[in-house]
Amino acid sequence: MSLKFFDKLSQNFIELINDKDDYNVIIDVENKEESFTAHSNVLKYRSSYFRKELENIQPNENNIKIITKPSISSKIFDVILNYIYGGIVNLEKVETRFIFDLMLIANEFELEELSNKLETILIKDKASWLKTHFSLVYRTIFVKENFKNLENFCNDIVVKYPNLIFDSSDFTSLPESALVSLLKRDDLQMKEVEIWDYVIKWGITQNPTLPTNLGDWTKENFLTLKTTLQQCLPHIRYFHITNIEIHDKFRPYKKILDKQLWEDINQHLVAPDRPIKSIILPARSVLVTELPPRITELKESFSTIISEDHAAEISSWIDRKTVTYSPTNIPYKFELILCGTRDGFAPQTFWNICQDHACTIVVAKVKGTNEIIGGYNPLAWDGKNTKLMETKDSFIFSLKNVNIQNSILSRVKDTKRAILNVSQIYQKDYGPYFGFGFSLYSDKSNFNLDNVGYCDNYLNCYEKRIKTSSDRFSIDNYEVFKVIRKP
Repeated sequence: MSLKFFDKLSQNFIELINDKDDYNVIIDVENKEESFTAHSNVLKYRSSYFRKELENIQPNENNIKIITKPSISSKIFDVILNYIYGGIVNLEKVETRFIFDLMLIANEFELEELSNKLETILIKDKASWLKTHFSLVYRTIFVKENFKNLENFCNDIVVKYPNLIFDSSDFTSLPESALVSLLKRDDLQMKEVEIWDYVIKWGITQNPTLPTNLGDWTKENFLTLKTTLQQCLPHIRYFHITNIEIHDKFRPYKKILDKQLWEDINQHLVAPDRPIKSIILPARSVLVTELPPRITELKESFSTIISEDHAAEISSWIDRKTVTYSPTNIPYKFELILCGTRDGFAPQTFWNICQDHACTIVVAKVKGTNEIIGGYNPLAWDGKNTKLMETKDSFIFSLKNVNIQNSILSRVKDTKRAILNVSQIYQKDYGPYFGFGFSLYSDKSNFNLDNVGYCDNYLNCYEKRIKTSSDRFSIDNYEVFKVIRKP
């Protein structure tokens, strides 16, 4: 018989975290704003990462080894430390982005058990969040290369909707491993000649010194491109391409292909039944076309705050139109990337989700008055440094509804103080900030707990004040949309 008493063991080990008598490791996190104490033996036996790290650190005069991890938040490291000591991870009332970031840090610390469990939770329970933040998830997991289940989850989406990646503005910054994983898929829903064009584009971008004019390329230039694409080229389906496509698209780059392959391609075009030496990959399969989602479903998921009429009015302001667009002819797609009631009301959440997103609309519903106020930021939100950003295209607004007769538009006047970005140290309190004309702030780190909104424009950064009630107000909810121009 084997008696197991893991609960008590776990509790005792967790108590060790707060033992300040015999620790011999200090871990500084969050730009050295927070510190944790630990015991080298516990760290080493629970994590191969810490074993290697501690072996390379010399102790100080007090025989203490110091590990510095400036980019890790104290909240995440506290969870990591509780897992290392007690095998307990509490995910109650945490946002999905926190689970995602925790998974990345667990992977960095080579805590495979925890990392794999969090990956499973995200796929099974948080699929909608993964899809909403697809670009962030996709690029992150392929850089780390340890999340095969998430890779498959994302690739299953991309093969059906390849434009999500191939038509994105930052396609050429896609990690090589991500591109190769897509090229391997038999069900990638693209024409082979289009895939070839994107692969060539990606390869050339990795080598910015290559001549712009292909006619100026030397033998060494082609060799450079061939070397860059050596992991991609074997997965092109060369023997399922038309004569014209071979002539127009492949022949100019034939020098990056092996001589035998090029000979086999040409032989196959004129004598497809003759044997060749090269491997013939199967043609990519065409999936059954899915019915589009019902329009009512799109409307239901569009927003809990603004209507399509509001979206049309905001779109006309973005384009500086004197006549408001029709709701049936809006030139922009409003992609919801953050919703307070879904993602949480912590100011830090705004920066976690909206970091690097440009062309965004922030809207907030005022508690008690049903006023809808917000702002448009054409620039990318950047939480790396506290800095006022300059633009002539931002604006703030209040929208008409059942209680408000007319919308108010206020364009930026002091263009050098249009948008305020704040660094990480202030992000626990400050959310979106539109030039002192409209902002969300909370000293309780929760927009839903106190008077978080501020509308005054006391520095006259915008043309006029957008609210008629008090300067400070509470909100029921807020949302952030990425505004994307339709083709």
